[in-house]
Amino acid sequence: MKLKVTLFLFLTLGFSAIAQENLTYQKPSKSILDLADYERAPSVSMDTKKEYMLLSYRNTYKTLDDLNQDELRLAGIRINPVTNISSTVTYINNLKVRKINGTEEVQVAGLPANPRISNILWSPNDKKILFSHTTSTGVELWVLDVATAKATKLTEANVNANLGNPFSWLLDNETILVKMLPKNRQPLLDSKKDLPTGPIVSNTSGEKSQNRTYPDMLKNKNDEANFENIITSELYKVNINGTATLFKEAAMFAGERISPDGNYIMLTTIQKPFSYVVPLFRFPSKTVVYDSRGKEIKVVNEVPLNEIIPKGFMAVQKGKREMTWRNDKPATLVYVSALDEGNPANKVDFRDEVFLWDAPFTNEATTLVKTPQRFGGITWGNDAIAILSDSWYDTRNVKTYLINPSTPSQQPKVLNDRNYQDVYSDPGSFETRKNEYNKNVLAIENNNAYLIGDGFTKDGQFPFIDEFNFKTLKSKRLYTSSYKDKKEDLIEIEDFKTGKVLVMIQSKSDYPNYYFRNIKKQNSLTPITSFKNPFESIKNVSKEVIKYKRKDGVELSGTLYLPVGYDKAKKEKMPLLIWAYPAEYKDRNSAGQSTQNPNEFTFPSYGSFVYWVTKGYVVLDDASFPIIGEGTTEPNDNFITQLVDNAEAAINAVDALGYINRKKVAVGGHSYGAFMTANLLTHSNLFACGIARSGAYNRTLTPFGFQSEQRNYWEVPEVYNTMSPFMNADKMKTPLLLVHGEADNNPGTFTLQTERYFQALKGLGAPARMVILPKESHGYAAKENILHLLWEQDQFLEKNLKN
Repeated sequence: MKLKVTLFLFLTLGFSAIAQENLTYQKPSKSILDLADYERAPSVSMDTKKEYMLLSYRNTYKTLDDLNQDELRLAGIRINPVTNISSTVTYINNLKVRKINGTEEVQVAGLPANPRISNILWSPNDKKILFSHTTSTGVELWVLDVATAKATKLTEANVNANLGNPFSWLLDNETILVKMLPKNRQPLLDSKKDLPTGPIVSNTSGEKSQNRTYPDMLKNKNDEANFENIITSELYKVNINGTATLFKEAAMFAGERISPDGNYIMLTTIQKPFSYVVPLFRFPSKTVVYDSRGKEIKVVNEVPLNEIIPKGFMAVQKGKREMTWRNDKPATLVYVSALDEGNPANKVDFRDEVFLWDAPFTNEATTLVKTPQRFGGITWGNDAIAILSDSWYDTRNVKTYLINPSTPSQQPKVLNDRNYQDVYSDPGSFETRKNEYNKNVLAIENNNAYLIGDGFTKDGQFPFIDEFNFKTLKSKRLYTSSYKDKKEDLIEIEDFKTGKVLVMIQSKSDYPNYYFRNIKKQNSLTPITSFKNPFESIKNVSKEVIKYKRKDGVELSGTLYLPVGYDKAKKEKMPLLIWAYPAEYKDRNSAGQSTQNPNEFTFPSYGSFVYWVTKGYVVLDDASFPIIGEGTTEPNDNFITQLVDNAEAAINAVDALGYINRKKVAVGGHSYGAFMTANLLTHSNLFACGIARSGAYNRTLTPFGFQSEQRNYWEVPEVYNTMSPFMNADKMKTPLLLVHGEADNNPGTFTLQTERYFQALKGLGAPARMVILPKESHGYAAKENILHLLWEQDQFLEKNLKN
């Protein structure tokens, strides 16, 4: 008997060993590698007056060494405890300055060796630019003089950037408010070495609370101590000459907002107790307004720990929220308070109330307006004009109102009432400009405002500019982009009188570049940048947006690519790759609308299958996969049926064009697209194989809602179980490549989802391969991992699809 057991263990271990591959990193075939290993063009940032531009350069990818750094994961953030900045930052490695009306790119002088730059911030007068530089030991503050293109270091490596941008300009253009590490900061605790003094105990109060499955939560007292350590800062005023003055003693500063006139500073600090179930933005907080010298003026808000929240995407906290300064006034606070106790289930006439509160807050706040739906925001204009919006998720409704801030009793006028998923009816966004306080306010000329719209229509995309009159409440079209072979993005209006507009123009083979267009002069176009196409090998690939119908009549679309050199006349039958991501809708009309533009620059990335046009594959990218639930029906009530119908319609549409062998079709997706892929392979026979990356496959592990599902598991267990590929693993017989980042930081898609699903597939004899990418989060970043991912996908498709 002992011999038999030993032999069984040997055989088991042997089969287990055979199932593993000790691979070193691989690179994809040359045609894919040539596209993947390219040099990224710089990003462009322009000053308000459009006199100078800053060109920021960075590597195309991070390296595995970049990811292999010390990391603390606490309260929903990931930081490097040595350098005190987020471990997920993508750094800029060079800066250049150029006059917009010139062509010479001036290399910024004085940069540190091997710069790792982030947190770029223009001064109010656009003459200087702040940025941080991360050394091997910490974060430094630097300033760049734009006119001379010279950079200067202002502080040592003691800036605290653990909660994001660590500095703000004051209005004098000379002084910066900076978060610095406390001088008496204690070392971090080592949870692995320090013995616990007791168990970890959590209690429930008996109140219902449907929290998401947040990653990286605090777990014990050591985590609490380390979290407090890393976010505690001293606030300093630092002059551009390098002198620093202490402004506020050490505290857990989480937000700094300077009043438009610069006379007040609103500081928000995180308070205790901390939570082990929600991230830091739901921890207790206290907000205090100080004058510019640091004297306390008023405690304006105190928020308790927010672990208990009602069900639904429209649920919000009780009390004051979204507190900020009013952009068109010197020092007036604006905040919102829920009238339904933050609970969408409560029936009320008005959901939110918006308040105004003038500094120095000796008087009570006054009501500005009450909103029937959840408050969405205000764009301030002047004493008589502001634009307000509210929305409601369940109906997908959004309303835009004209309000008079000086006369709260005046009834708001509804300017627009629409389904926000109905992109064809989108009136555009109101254009803003900087006021005397350097804040964005409505651009108003002669009682007219201006709207810039994306211009999606059933016939294509034609961006537009409208002039809106506040007296007649009617719009007049000033400009419509008429390109049919290019895509034009209207960025902003530079001169309302002359008609000068900043635009970006691209085509499927022309890299996006900036131009000045004069909309009052025909064909008046002045180039600003001239970035080249780094993907020459696919510039002539056939690309078109195809439209087709699902069998229930819903309109669908996708961007179709044919292989490099494909002869349309011969119509050789090629394998097809479909890349998609499901989206939920409340009506068929919105679901059938297309936002795809065939003239968008063809930019291959690991987030699609476009690389494979070089390998003889037809690719349908961004294929429509709407999941519709009209009336009282929720989209997920018929998720599987609609998913399969979407896939069948896509295959039928491309097959009808004569390009593909419908027996050789693969599907792929990332995150919710991976969830889609596993379900399609489980519940249909349409595909030869599939690629699922960083997905969630067992919905009982996200029991309080996922994606756009608001109902919990105990309300609709049949929906959760039916939609979970893990629960239906016994039906899966199609080859599947599962990929996941080892350190996924997205709610619900923890790496365990893929590991457990693969175990189920393996145990049930399904043909599956699992690849865990070291050090990667939900989105992949390291060059070694991305190139290996492309190799894995290429090998998998060659084996299971092409051959």
